[in-house]
This record gives sequence, structure tokens and C-alpha cells, in this order.
Amino acid sequence: MTNKVQEFLELVKVRNGNEPEFLQAVEEVAITVLPYIVQHDIYHGKNILLRMCEPERVITFRVCWVDDSGEIQVNRGYRIEMNSAIGPYKGGLRFHPTVNMSILKFLAFEQVFKNSLTTLPMGGGKGGSDFDPKGKSDGEIMRFCHAFMSELWRHIGPNTDVPAGDIGVGGREIGYLFGMYKKLKNEFTGVLTGKGLSWGGSLIRPEATGYGTVYFAQKMLDTAGKSIKGLTATISGSGNVAQYAAEKCIHLGIKVLTLSDSSGYVHDPDGVDEEKLEFVLDLKNVKRGRISEYVEKYPNATFHEGETPW
Repeated sequence: MTNKVQEFLELVKVRNGNEPEFLQAVEEVAITVLPYIVQHDIYHGKNILLRMCEPERVITFRVCWVDDSGEIQVNRGYRIEMNSAIGPYKGGLRFHPTVNMSILKFLAFEQVFKNSLTTLPMGGGKGGSDFDPKGKSDGEIMRFCHAFMSELWRHIGPNTDVPAGDIGVGGREIGYLFGMYKKLKNEFTGVLTGKGLSWGGSLIRPEATGYGTVYFAQKMLDTAGKSIKGLTATISGSGNVAQYAAEKCIHLGIKVLTLSDSSGYVHDPDGVDEEKLEFVLDLKNVKRGRISEYVEKYPNATFHEGETPW
């Protein structure tokens, strides 16, 4: 069995040798899935996993946009349409300077399995750009999103490919992207998830991922006969998922000690309560500030520059 796994991985490596993140994801899945495939005759000769490792379509495009000083900037945009065997491609858009083909193929590959496990008819995909929203004005982010969608719109649709948000793409960015899509298509269709409630979004969609993380931990502890109430938690991040994970922790009686962003993390020995969390929501969602500003408001906390909570 080990030989079969290695033979498969070597074949994938030949095709994707310069994509370490993607290769790691494939290896982790292959070790688990290939033995099952080999043991069941129905899959023989079908090359199921090899077909799943090869994207159905890879789209890359230039994104030109104008910054606040009037200079044209150039970024690279991507959409990996990985697998549509059970439904339209579904997966987020990530705006971050580390985005490249390898990372997006890795995310799209795992999205296929993640979506199928919901039992909903959704395929898997992922996309984004190496654009860095950090430090950009609202106007610059709007112009970038409009330029990005002016290239992407022809490849997506409610029955083709339905993008969502991810790192660097929240409700504001989804709004800018949807506005340009609506303008180009001349129709109001549900082509993006993560929209605002007032224009077609879903109730508690922003809270879902963060709440779900805590609910999962709660159920696992319940299975072990333990209670989640009274425990302490260290949370990495201070964006959408971290904010609502912290909120649910507070509701369930968990003491939250840390929050972070790319500049470092804050440690609050007194715990993050509802008042402090409201400050973080305003800081990150409205003011677009850095988590280091937390210690200016709450001096008992400490900021650890360039470090992570784990």
C-alpha cells in the first residue's frame, strides 16, 4: 500500500513540483483515501483521486487599478475551479500578498471535500489575488474590487461558480464585488455569498464560522464528559471568525486571553469581556486599526509584536 501511495504522489509531484502547499494537502488526503480506493473494486481503473487532484479549470488574470495618488497598480487575480461533480464551484476569495497558485490549489482541493461533507450539491473552488488590503483606503479597495470583478464576472454565476469571502474579503469587499457584477450582468442574482442582510445576505452568516468552531469544541468536550464552562481560550486572529468565536466563548463562560493580527498578539490576563470585544469590533471593522491599539485602551493587557498566541 505504501508503494501505491508513493507512486501516486510522485506522479502528482511531477505535474506540480513547484507547489509545496498543494502537494502537502494531496499527500495528507492520499494516505487516507488511497487504501479505501484500492480495497473496493468499483473504483479500479477510474483514477478517481488523480482526477480530483487536477483542477477542471484554472483562471489567472491581470488586475489593474488606480491608487489614491493616481498611479496604476498591477496585481494578479486567480480562480481555481477545482471540481463540479456534484454542483457549481463554491469557495472563497482571498486577498493577501502571500496568495499564489499553490496555496489556492491546496485550498480548492480541500474545499471539494469540505463542501461534499455538508451533503449539499456544491463543488469546490477557490480564488483571490496577491493584493494587500492592509493600509489601503476604502476608495482603493473599492477600485481594486471593481477591477478584479471586471475580469472574473464572465467565469462565475449562480449555476456555475459561487465565490464567497475569505482572508481580506469581508462584507465591504463582497459589496464592492457584487455591485460591479450586477452592473456588468444587468441582473440581481445570488452569485456571491457573504452579502449584507439588507441586499440578499443570510441571517447569522457572519457569525456562523466563529460560532461553529466553539460549538464543535463544546460537543467534543461533552463527548468526553467535560464542561466547556470555566475554561480559558487563546484565540488567534481578530477578524470575522475570531470575533465571533470570542463572542460565543464569552456567552458560554470561557475566559478569552488572546487576540492577534499580522502585527502580533495581545494577552489580557483579565480576559476579553463583552465591552472589550465591542471595542475590538469597532477597531477592526470600522476603524481598520491594528490590534496593538487594544493595550492603549486596556493597559493591563500586553502586546507582543511579531509573535503569535501559540
